Amino acid sequence: MDSPLIIALPSKGRLKEQVEAWLADCALKLEADGGARGYSGRLKGLQGAQVRLLSAGDIAEALDTGEVHLGVTGEDLMRERPGDLSARALLLRPLGFGRADLVVATPKSWLDVATMADLEEVAHDILARTGRRIRVATKYILQTRAFFARHGLVDYRIVESGGATEGAPAAGAAELVVDITTTGATLEANGLKVLDDGVILKSQAQLAASLRATWTADQMAAAEALLRQVEARAGARRSATLTWPDVAGQADAVIKALVARGASRRPNGLLVAADDVAEAGRALSRAGLGPVTAAQPDFVFETESPGWTQLRAALVKN
Repeated sequence: MDSPLIIALPSKGRLKEQVEAWLADCALKLEADGGARGYSGRLKGLQGAQVRLLSAGDIAEALDTGEVHLGVTGEDLMRERPGDLSARALLLRPLGFGRADLVVATPKSWLDVATMADLEEVAHDILARTGRRIRVATKYILQTRAFFARHGLVDYRIVESGGATEGAPAAGAAELVVDITTTGATLEANGLKVLDDGVILKSQAQLAASLRATWTADQMAAAEALLRQVEARAGARRSATLTWPDVAGQADAVIKALVARGASRRPNGLLVAADDVAEAGRALSRAGLGPVTAAQPDFVFETESPGWTQLRAALVKN
């Protein structure tokens, strides 16, 4: 029997709850081995797959090393791993939760510092006056260096943060920070402000695939099944079906116009974008069709799967 597709999912916290809710909405219920505190499991509704429950950081590492095939973790963690991300992993699908911004934040008392250009001037001035470089507290060393280089800021040194990064300026350990924030409240409470152009990354949870893992035909088939299912659920949430009693030849011009705008024909009806359902329904009823009934499907399985096409091409290339 072939080895299963290995999927790494968050083992704790708010992200775990959000991932489980997303999977359940896609009719893929997570069942942990050994109860709620188990660290392995399966997805009910997906054959040939095994789940490993890991921390978000460990998931990023496991994808990087090829220990797992698929995983859900923060984009910020994926991009902080060394080396070219596109050679290590493929970001298949942003999931719309686990949102956080990686930002550059300075003390609010620095009234004349609002941009990275202002910060570059301050760093140069501090070096000229004191002979030392401005200190930046962060856990995100690689992304900080790349972002600062793009802005031409070189007169700084990184103080690697092992604890509460936002408290470093108040403690005298650094002059500014690069850190993750969701609402900005913690930065505000520590007397910090985000620079106007200081957003390094708008991160969110991503479904990612490892390009360093060994993939068998069965594992690829299981991945395709997963991708098609989550895409079908996402497509359904963006769509609605319009149906009406069959009236041969009536309102053909209206139907053709709606198809030309992106609707697709269904037996005795149309599949339309959810945002267009009211307008399309009114157009059909004005043309004499009715009653026109609107409903949202549970899944819309298309012939093509963008995620699977992307993954297959990447695996063939590697």
